[in-house]
Amino acid sequence: MTTSQRTGTILAAIGGGMLLARAFRARKAIDFAGMTIVITGGSRGLGLVIARELASEGAHVVLMARDAEELERARADIESRGGDASAFVCDIRNRDDVNHTIERIVGHFGSIDVLINDAGIIQAGPLSHMAVADFEDAMATHFWGPLFTILAVLPYMRQGGARRIVNISSIGGRIAVPHMLPYSASKFALTGLSEGLHVELAREGIRVTTVSPGLMRTGSTYNARFKGRHRSEFAWFHLADSIPGLSIDATRAAHQIVEACRHGDAELTITFLARLAVLMNTACPETMARMMTMTNRLLPSATDASGNEARSGWQSTSRWVPSAVTALSDRASADNNELGTDPNGALPARR
Repeated sequence: MTTSQRTGTILAAIGGGMLLARAFRARKAIDFAGMTIVITGGSRGLGLVIARELASEGAHVVLMARDAEELERARADIESRGGDASAFVCDIRNRDDVNHTIERIVGHFGSIDVLINDAGIIQAGPLSHMAVADFEDAMATHFWGPLFTILAVLPYMRQGGARRIVNISSIGGRIAVPHMLPYSASKFALTGLSEGLHVELAREGIRVTTVSPGLMRTGSTYNARFKGRHRSEFAWFHLADSIPGLSIDATRAAHQIVEACRHGDAELTITFLARLAVLMNTACPETMARMMTMTNRLLPSATDASGNEARSGWQSTSRWVPSAVTALSDRASADNNELGTDPNGALPARR
């Protein structure tokens, strides 16, 4: 066999393998029409954008979050677009609350076909300003909350149906991000939980997808919490979150998540830069660590004891934010119910 023939054989084998993989993936696809889909953190941001897409496909979306007013706005938003939605106030950090809420949902709808764990919080600032309580809150929201909801829905999912679970982790759950240690540590925990569940539940026909997004323009930075030099912390975070190429539009991200859920994919990493970072961290961990160390040196330094107080993005605006550069993320904040304390979603005046 000549070299060209061997090359042709290898390429044909690769192409055939890819076609078989695509066919197998298509065979697992499900139709969301008529399904009951529970979305934690569904009242705003990415959770709301995912809910809109699923509702547009005929699913009944059930939104779970802590804020009743936010939930009602989100429910009305989906119904104004022709979708079908319900809202349940629930603090996923409280297991009793989760169990009671899931029982109510099943009692009303009869089943739960899909669970999407999207509830999250963002805390940014130097380690010296982070308290143990910050780590506890992050773990309660990103690890214990998803675990509680999964344990609550599993008995019903084991009765049959489409049975999908999607856990929204983060690139920060694959690579430690400086100035976001509580967030990153808790997202690492969620990633480990989710990947382990995928392996253990597959034999029961329950597909678990772990999603690791990079920066997304959801508008959520206004409701993040910042410590230390909070205006500077918010400025770098919000600016990075606003720039196309560094971040992705929330609707595009939500579409990718819905497709991964549809096919029961094991994992999804969103944005080219996030995938590149994961690859570099795997292949060249020392180089990646040096890059993260250099990034940390560029971030705002710690300040005095006043920096221990957490402030929202709405409390941390400056001459840099909002601005023309942040227009895309500012618009996403208003579009995706990230309204903070202003019921009209108006952006704060520039400083």
